[in-house]
Amino acid sequence: MRFIYLALASFLSLLSAGSHASETSIADVSNSLNSTWVVLAGVLVFFMQAGFALVESGMSRAKNAVNVIMKNYMDVCVCSVIFWALGYGLMFGINTSGWFGSSHFLPADLSDWDWTFLFFQMMFAATATTIASGAMAERVQFHAYLIGACIIAGFIYPLFGSWAWGSIYDGEGWLKAMGFVDFAGSTVVHSLGGWVALAAVIILGPRLGRFSHSGEARRIPGHNLTMVALGGFVLWFGWFGFNAGSTVEANSSIGKIALNTHLAACCGALGYMLVSKLFKQAILLTGTVNGSLGGLVGITAGCATMEPFFAMLTGVIAGGISFLGPKLLASFKIDDVVDAVSVHGFCGAWGTLAAGLFYAGDLFNLTRISVQALGIGVAFVWGFGIAYCAYFLIDKLVGMRASSLHEQRGLDFTEHAEIGYPEFQDTRAINQEALNAQR
Repeated sequence: MRFIYLALASFLSLLSAGSHASETSIADVSNSLNSTWVVLAGVLVFFMQAGFALVESGMSRAKNAVNVIMKNYMDVCVCSVIFWALGYGLMFGINTSGWFGSSHFLPADLSDWDWTFLFFQMMFAATATTIASGAMAERVQFHAYLIGACIIAGFIYPLFGSWAWGSIYDGEGWLKAMGFVDFAGSTVVHSLGGWVALAAVIILGPRLGRFSHSGEARRIPGHNLTMVALGGFVLWFGWFGFNAGSTVEANSSIGKIALNTHLAACCGALGYMLVSKLFKQAILLTGTVNGSLGGLVGITAGCATMEPFFAMLTGVIAGGISFLGPKLLASFKIDDVVDAVSVHGFCGAWGTLAAGLFYAGDLFNLTRISVQALGIGVAFVWGFGIAYCAYFLIDKLVGMRASSLHEQRGLDFTEHAEIGYPEFQDTRAINQEALNAQR
């Protein structure tokens, strides 16, 4: 009898150990899947830098193609290091005050998951920074631009991010505590980048010849619309990682988030075309691409909390905003080469408001809408205000704008001693153009 009891006890012990091992194994598999998905999503967000480079370079003139791509390339390099050293701690470190993180600077000893999360968020910081690049294309000095990029990645972006998203360790940001909804960053990333871009172009002023003496806006066409369209597709592709990856886990909600993202982009292009026809204007390729990007920006805040119909409505309205925004800026003689302020700033603000208006299961909740409006306003005051002060100081200390002579010659040649299209860009012709401008 005693033998039977011992055998039964041994069997139950083995069964319990097996069950525990099974639970451990399931947890390990889940962690591995989550990490794999988030790293893959981070890679997709990184690939968006190629999309920005193509769109911004294609919308610029040939003589500035190298300079535009250099800014995008160095955004990733500089901002990644700055965000690792400073931005991550400010944004996601222990945040007992509600205003900024106070730990995890220069991280060297994180958990496996924290390394994954840091990698993913590093790509977001680079995206927020590069938004301003296209707006100030063709007339900003390269070194001045890089100084501004460091300020965005190390201070402007992570501080606001800490209010809306921080922390992952202890405490939380004050906007997050109020219930601010911005799932993947319509405001935290895109509007903030758009307001920084607005400050930059106001400090820089318009390109030579962009406005006549009477104030009439003159169109300066980009040199390669094929690149613009390809860049639009690349950004659209990367946006699936941007939005669906913000789940930071491989769960069943990814499909709906990706669907909402796609539908909003489609409807953004349709919204742009509809408003263009209403105003009896030509339907431009550049405007259509920006319309879809406006839809993507708009849905980023509410992609996880909207039903598909409202995602489509958000995209349509964002597409209309992408058409009207540049006309508003042009009336104030503000020169934005790629319409980044409209696509990211205006459409991001609309998308953040829409996330409160169209919150699934609780539509048009005035309390939530008021919190969304507060977040939008704070982002503008912070992003535009601090960026304007920063660029003003950079302009006074080192100079923001390239000289008229260099702008005439093209920043490829004057900033980098290279030419993007040597087959048809004759250095002698560039030199002659510079001499003519000097006279």
